[in-house]
Amino acid sequence: MGETGLETIGWWHMQLQIALDTLDLDACMTLLDEVHEHIGIIEVGTPFIILEGMRLVRVLSERYPDCAVLADCKIMDAGELEADHAFEAGADIVTVLGVAANATIEGVVRSARRHGKQVMVDMIDCPNLAERAAQIEKLGVDYICVHTAFDVQAHSAGPLDELRVLNTVLTRARAAVAGGVSLSTIDDIVAEGAEVIVVGGAIANAQNRAEAARALAERLHTHE
Repeated sequence: MGETGLETIGWWHMQLQIALDTLDLDACMTLLDEVHEHIGIIEVGTPFIILEGMRLVRVLSERYPDCAVLADCKIMDAGELEADHAFEAGADIVTVLGVAANATIEGVVRSARRHGKQVMVDMIDCPNLAERAAQIEKLGVDYICVHTAFDVQAHSAGPLDELRVLNTVLTRARAAVAGGVSLSTIDDIVAEGAEVIVVGGAIANAQNRAEAARALAERLHTHE
């Protein structure tokens, strides 16, 4: 890519985001060494942050400067303070929950602007999706993400229908989508349109992880 941080995620093309949730640090770096050339955004997942704090954000942001790093903090309170910690550790993007209070989201946005970084709102299990997304967009966030929770993916049709709803209301913020995305589902998601497509197990659990990442990234590029 030859660029760094947020420069890799311009508005003009879709980005593949890899979600790292269950591996240890060494295993993460082994995986990323294999696939990072196909990845736009490295997500330090919530389970990792619970275990390791911001250490992984620091390590990965230094090791992979050609990718942006997202800290999936899922902030619910103390928005400005918690976002400050993540951005100061090297995160390019921080997540806050859509069900959080407007004041909390506004605090995350203030922190992001002060650091020259970005905010993604995770709409996981958020009621009244269209109405709430329209409200959140007015708070100045950069991305709004529809997200099928891990715990319900086995019994869910996935995030495509929610993405369609989201795209009817967004006028400035960019759509992101997460939750069970795979090579068999990505084409419909790409066709519907999302700035960021989050993939976890479809890469991490693949027999050939570099090939899986390459194939997924190619699906994004064919629709640009």
